[in-house]
Formats: sequence, structure tokens, C-alpha cells
Amino acid sequence: MITYRCYESGDEKQIVSLWNKSLQKDPIHSLRFRNLVLLDANFDPNGLRLAFDNDKLVGCVYTIRRLLPMYGTDLEPDNGWIPFFFIDPSYRRLGIGSQLIKEAVEFLKAKGRKNVFFASYAPNYILPGIDEDTYPEAHGFLQKQGFEKLYSPVAMDRNLVGYEAPNDVRDLKSQRESEGYTFSTCEDKDLYEVIQFANEKFNHDWGRAIREGILQGLSLTQILIARQEQKLVGFCMHGGYEGVPERFGPFGVDPDQQGKGLGKILLHDCLNLMRSKGLHSAWFLWTGEKSSAGYLYKKTGFEITRTFHVMKKTL
Repeated sequence: MITYRCYESGDEKQIVSLWNKSLQKDPIHSLRFRNLVLLDANFDPNGLRLAFDNDKLVGCVYTIRRLLPMYGTDLEPDNGWIPFFFIDPSYRRLGIGSQLIKEAVEFLKAKGRKNVFFASYAPNYILPGIDEDTYPEAHGFLQKQGFEKLYSPVAMDRNLVGYEAPNDVRDLKSQRESEGYTFSTCEDKDLYEVIQFANEKFNHDWGRAIREGILQGLSLTQILIARQEQKLVGFCMHGGYEGVPERFGPFGVDPDQQGKGLGKILLHDCLNLMRSKGLHSAWFLWTGEKSSAGYLYKKTGFEITRTFHVMKKTL
């Protein structure tokens, strides 16, 4: 008989074990599970729903809502997220996943939520959404549960072996410097401005990534900035998420400054910096394939490695 309950201390070992059995193409280490789930300020044990066959864990759905604002006082009171779910391969198509999703939805409804998203939760998302190519069964399952596709971000990778900045980028950088632009490594005096720039011009998760990354040991040498005279107009970094040095980003240029090639300069400066540290690749999980950033990445040699679907269900 299958029984259902929320997370209790000690369950994490079975959760990690079942995760690695069920999602073999996206395994997780117990340390990473601890950091991204158990230590998340928004973690609520009642949102981590589990299914058991006697004492054996056979299914898991993780549901979360914001208890701590990402920025300011916004708790996004209408929204909840399901960052991941999985069922033991031997227990699929028995209604276990449907029951767990039902409990997850009821949990969010009881908290006043009106929408649930898979899986665009920040700050600690595992993947941006469902990878239909890798997990077609799970994609179909979400559709049957009433989730609809919102958009499809892509992950990209670039091999850095033999990387060399193109001459035209070097020439462009010299031209912009002659016009008063400067490109440098971030220092303590720049931090407040860079974090505010990331928050206000782009995404609150970017400012958080910079702040928390530095608190966790991220070197300022991994953050590059661009200025026009004294005004900050762009930044680019690597190693900002989970301390993984080959993970590129976040990266942004002031929309008012676009069209001048500043993003191209910062991107190549950062790739050159990464290569100078002996890194063999640069990768990230989330961009729009047809966005201006997506086109820039492709022109710079990045290749799409995965496509995800961010999905939403109205409660």
C-alpha cells in the first residue's frame, strides 16, 4: 500500500538516492541537495511531498513558495513553484505522481497561491524547466496535469580549448576606449553599484547571485565591468552560481547602451579570463534562443545543448 506524507528529518538520503535512480541524466550530490533545498530560506518541509511503499521511498514532488523576498518586500503572493519531481521507474503509471501533484497543488492553494510554475523558481532552481527531449514521459505527465508551456529557454556551452579573442573585437574595444569607455575588474568600490545595476536593469536574482557569491568566496577577479566615464553600463562574470567556475553569467549591458558592441567586448573579455585560469569550457542554463543575447552567444561560438519548457498551471 502506498502512503503519502511530507518530508521528515532523515528522508534526505532516500530522496537523493531515488533522484539519482530516477533522473540518471541529471544526478545530484547530497551536498548540492542540502545547499539548494534544505538550506533554502524558502524551504518548508510541508511542501516536500513523498510517497512510500512501506518504508521504501518511491516518489517525490517538491513545492515551494516565497517566504523571503528576492528583493524589497515582494513575496509574489500569487505564485508557487515545483522545482522537481520524480517517481521510481518501477512505480510509474500507478497514479503516484498524480496524487503527489494533487497534494502539491492543495498545499499551494492553502497558502493562497493562484499559479504554480515548473520550474522557473529562483534562486535555487535545478533546471529552468522540463527538458522534453530528455524526459518526454515527464513532459506529457505535466501536460495531463494541466500545465501549459509559457516559453522555452535554452542552455548553451562553448569549448574554450584554443580560444583566442578575434581581432575585430580587440579593435572594437580600442575604439570604445578612445571614446571614453573603460573595461576593468570589479573592486570593492564598485560592488554596491554593480548589485543595484543587476537588480534594477535586469533580474533580482542576478543581484543576489553577485552578493551571495562574494559572501561564499567568489573572487572579484571573476567580475568584469564596463563604464562610460563614471557611469556603469555593463558587467559580466563567471562562477556566480553554486561556485562552479565554468558556469558563465550573469551578464548584462544597459539597454540604453546596446548596439555599441559592449556586450561582445565583455563576453570575450570574460571568456579570455576564464581560459587564462585554465578552464576548458563555458556554459549556462538559461537564455532566450532568439533574444539579442542568444544571437550574441551563437556568434561567439556557443552551441545549444538543451532546451527546456517553463510551464504554468492556474490553480
